[in-house]
Amino acid sequence: MERLREMHSPRAWMLLGGAALIISVLVPLVAPEYMVPLLGKFLCFGVAALAMDLVWGYAGILSLGHGLFFALGGYGMGMYLMRSMAGEGVYRSELPDFMVFLDWHKLPWYWHGFQSFPFAAVMSLAAPGLLALVFGWFAFRSRIKGVYLSIVTQALTYAATLLFFQNATGFGGNNGLTDFKRILGAPLHDPATRKILYVASAIALFGTYLLCRFVVTSRLGRVVTAVRDAELKSRFCGYESTHYKLFIWTLSAMLCALAGALYVPQVGIINPSEMQPSNSIEMAIWVAVGGRATLGGAVLGAWLVNGGKSWLTAALPSAWLYALGALFVVVTLFLPDGIVGLGSRVGSKLMVRMRSKMRSKPAGTGTPVGQAAGPPT
Repeated sequence: MERLREMHSPRAWMLLGGAALIISVLVPLVAPEYMVPLLGKFLCFGVAALAMDLVWGYAGILSLGHGLFFALGGYGMGMYLMRSMAGEGVYRSELPDFMVFLDWHKLPWYWHGFQSFPFAAVMSLAAPGLLALVFGWFAFRSRIKGVYLSIVTQALTYAATLLFFQNATGFGGNNGLTDFKRILGAPLHDPATRKILYVASAIALFGTYLLCRFVVTSRLGRVVTAVRDAELKSRFCGYESTHYKLFIWTLSAMLCALAGALYVPQVGIINPSEMQPSNSIEMAIWVAVGGRATLGGAVLGAWLVNGGKSWLTAALPSAWLYALGALFVVVTLFLPDGIVGLGSRVGSKLMVRMRSKMRSKPAGTGTPVGQAAGPPT
């Protein structure tokens, strides 16, 4: 109980529980059928935003490559969905349709085992996590940080994008993996299946939030924040910053892969465009808009930006990139702490004004402090 109080106050726990019930239970019951996959997609973006906030807001590592981990998690789930419909494609082959079209005669070795959902679920998280662990080990041990680390992560993402675009890689090339039919035997286009996927995404979102909150309010989280603010002083005090940064980096990559794995069944496609560097930059913008090192603000920023994107790309398709660039500039110049930070500052100013007014009047009278009262009658 003491640990729970460290994570949140009782009032905050009640608000969080109410939000969980509304989002997980009420929304899928009242939302129109066509809106459920879109809202489920927003929940997945919320998980990715939490992962980005964990590594950028609390560890100070601006990653421009988290789109790669998101896409790798999606590819892992997409491989399972392709294997689960063996013999039901256009060519009625045990191989995926794109392999038959490209004249492949046997399944590549790295596709084996993905006919099992537990195996695919584990690999969807383990493969991106292993890649993040190896990359982070070399990057952090080499003391690469700041803008240089951001550039390296972006280069890694761009290289992976070019690799997955090739047909010889065995992941569908430019078209990627699509035309999924079922998951765990349930048709993906069935409204009940879509609601179950939505609820699973909501559970993943709140579970990810609680995990991130547990980490950042722990002793580990305090050390990570100290490494972010003063890495040399932390190392001087005996904390090996490489280990802490590597742990947060790998955990964040796996959470982002979880978001990608839940995203693919709801949108019905995964291709290399999901791992392009611009997607990773958008994730950073989500966190910047909502507020770094706030967790809840990161989710709010992801929902607001993607909600605006969904509306603006339908109303004015050519204006979205300009709006996104303008949003980033405005937030950088005028809202360095994001929307949550702005709300906190406004709330603090209002509280100060209210307290000053209360102090200027004695209790029970309307006579200002320092002003002589009239003679008694």
